[in-house]
Amino acid sequence: MALARRRPATLPVFLSAFLYAAAFLAGPAAAMGKTGNVFVFWGRNKDEGSLRETCDTGRYTYTTVIVSFLDVFGHGRYHLDLSGHDVSAVGADIKQCQSNGMSIFLSIGGFGGQYSLPRRRSAADVADYLWNAYMLGTRAGVHRPFGDAYVDGINFFIDGAAGARPENYDELARRLWDYNKGYRARTPVQLSATPRCGYSDRRVERALATGLFNRIFVRFYDEPHCAAHLEQEWDRWTAAQPHAQIYLGLPASERKVGYVHPKNLHAVISVVQKAANYGGVVIWERYEDKRTGYSTYAIQWA
Repeated sequence: MALARRRPATLPVFLSAFLYAAAFLAGPAAAMGKTGNVFVFWGRNKDEGSLRETCDTGRYTYTTVIVSFLDVFGHGRYHLDLSGHDVSAVGADIKQCQSNGMSIFLSIGGFGGQYSLPRRRSAADVADYLWNAYMLGTRAGVHRPFGDAYVDGINFFIDGAAGARPENYDELARRLWDYNKGYRARTPVQLSATPRCGYSDRRVERALATGLFNRIFVRFYDEPHCAAHLEQEWDRWTAAQPHAQIYLGLPASERKVGYVHPKNLHAVISVVQKAANYGGVVIWERYEDKRTGYSTYAIQWA
C-alpha cells in the first residue's frame, strides 16, 4: 500500500495495479536476473546527436544501438531514413561504437507504409540487398551507405500499414540467417524483432516461428492495453519464445503511453527479471533519453 501512496503523479493510472503487485512479488532473488543490457533506438531525431556521440556518452549505459529505419523496401526500391543525420558519417561512427564493445543493429520497417514483402522473391531480394549493402557482402554494384562498416544484426520493426499483413518476413529471416553458414567462428547476421506487446503480433508471428530470432524487444508502450496488462503479456512472450532473450521495451518520454517513472522502474523490472529468458531493457528512443536521462536509471536495475 505504501508504494501506491508514493506513486508519482506522472505515472499512468493503469500501471498502479501492476506496481502494487510488483511490490509484493519482487523478493531478494529478483535481482539475480539482472543482465545489465540496455539497448536504445537511434536515428529518429537529428537533435539527438550523432551515433558516435551516442556510443561515447552511453558506453557505460548502452550495450547496443539500433539504427532506424530502412523504411522503404520490397519493390526494388530502398530508402534509409535517419531524420536528417549525415549518413556519410555513420560508417566511421559504427566502427567507433564497435571498438567500444557495442553492437550496432539496423532496424527495417518503422511506422510508414512504403515497405512490404508480397512475394518470396521479394524477401530474397531484400535479404541480398541487406547482406551486400549493410553487412559483410561484397557484391559489385551495390551501394553501401555506411561504406566498409557493417552492422551486427537486423531488427524487424514491422509496424506500418503494409506490415500489418503477415507477409514473407519468415522467408526474409531464413534468407538472412543462411548467410551465417559460411562462418564458423562468428554469427555475422543476428536477428531481432520489435513486436507490439499483445501476443502474438501477427505482423511478425510467422517470422518469429522460425526460431531464428535471439532477441525480441517487446514494445510495452503506445497501447494502453500493454501497460495495463504488462505482467500478463510479458509472461506470454517469455513462455512462447523460450529460445530467445526477451527485452522490456520502455519509452524514455513521459509523454508516451506506457511510461514508467524512474522511481518505479525497480518494481517493474524486478518482476520481469524472474523469467529465465529475460534479456534487458530497450529504450525508445535516444532523443528523449538524452533529454530525460532515462537510461541512467534503467541501467541500475536492468
